[in-house]
Amino acid sequence: MLANLFKPTPLLDNATKDWILDTFAWALSEFDLNVFKQDSQLILPIYEFYPGKVNSIEEMAQSVFEHTLKYAGMQHWPIKLVSPNKYQPTAMAKLSFKDGMRGAQSQVINTDYSEQNNSEILVSYNPSQINQPQDLVASFAQAFAAILIAQRGVSPPGGEEFMPQAMDLLACFMGFGVMFANTAYQFKGGCGSCYNKYANRQVALPEQEMIYCLALFSTLKSIPAKQVTTHLKSHLRSDFKKAMKELQGELKQNSNLALISAKLT
Repeated sequence: MLANLFKPTPLLDNATKDWILDTFAWALSEFDLNVFKQDSQLILPIYEFYPGKVNSIEEMAQSVFEHTLKYAGMQHWPIKLVSPNKYQPTAMAKLSFKDGMRGAQSQVINTDYSEQNNSEILVSYNPSQINQPQDLVASFAQAFAAILIAQRGVSPPGGEEFMPQAMDLLACFMGFGVMFANTAYQFKGGCGSCYNKYANRQVALPEQEMIYCLALFSTLKSIPAKQVTTHLKSHLRSDFKKAMKELQGELKQNSNLALISAKLT
């Protein structure tokens, strides 16, 4: 009884942790394990990852779009950025792939071309996010994750009901977990003019769930905790360290072959 009083409370309940582990394994199985192991990196909100000077909203959006698409391993996909006033939702052409869906070696083949349904996949942006670049990056990563899942044609663990959460997790799997964790919650207090709800991205996985996903990515990629916590909001750092510690035990007990394969070097 007394021992339980001093036992640390887990960051997440067992069902949530199991879903994250199962869904990460799903991502590893469906979306190019070798790209994850060899190419995926932790994308940070610093100049090294998003360099260059821009002179307009459009240039800023295009620059962030191109870098994010490259880090997602989808730089060869026929995905085009259009301004919000020119964006019109269209049916997505079905693509085929040679040498995987993602990565520098991947080749995209359009198998569903017609005048009404060409190969270009259009993505737009929220101009209000230009002053909140982490939200802009996360929104693009969400869009790319949605496109990736649609082209693969597979549902995540839990089925269609969990698709929004799976998109957030898949974006973390591609390396964008720091920015997803930092933008999962937006403080509404303080000066009213400082808060713009229209600039915030759509959130499916809350802070602690996203922190656990980020810790899983970092553990599988052998990324030191300090390399991550330096770029997290201060109130997230202790939860991240806690998640990393918990995962050391979780992964030792987990028998999922995809997770085991991801950890092998």
